[in-house]
Amino acid sequence: MTFAVIHTGGKQYKVSANDTLRLEKISGEAGNVVNFDQVLLTNKDDNIEIGAPLLEGAKVEGVVIKQTKNKTVISFTKRRRQNSRRKKGHRQQVSVIQIMKIFGKDGKILSEADKKVEVGIIAKTKASIAKEKETKTKIKTKDTVESKKK
Repeated sequence: MTFAVIHTGGKQYKVSANDTLRLEKISGEAGNVVNFDQVLLTNKDDNIEIGAPLLEGAKVEGVVIKQTKNKTVISFTKRRRQNSRRKKGHRQQVSVIQIMKIFGKDGKILSEADKKVEVGIIAKTKASIAKEKETKTKIKTKDTVESKKK
């Protein structure tokens, strides 16, 4: 089994090809390729390479599937007998990423996603981008029609 341990967003993740991750927001739109250069460890068939602290030349390549938000985290503060309450909600922005390739420290590909999966992901991301554009244009056209009526 081939996998790598990467460091991003202050956390470490064990990843292998075809994995889907929810990471802290990474800049880029759906369909963009993202490279993770901070690789701590790679493993291919019990051939383990460990960095001190990072492996030079090793990287992991992924594709941004979508930018979204996590579930709401509620912060509630109450002071008893003071009639004082504060309720706040927060939704952390996250990026959903599909891991495509894992490269070793010499630059050779250790593991690669299936071609079928890769083609399907790219098609899904393109479809979601097209759908978002359609909804945005529909909203704009509705606004302009309503403003003209006034």
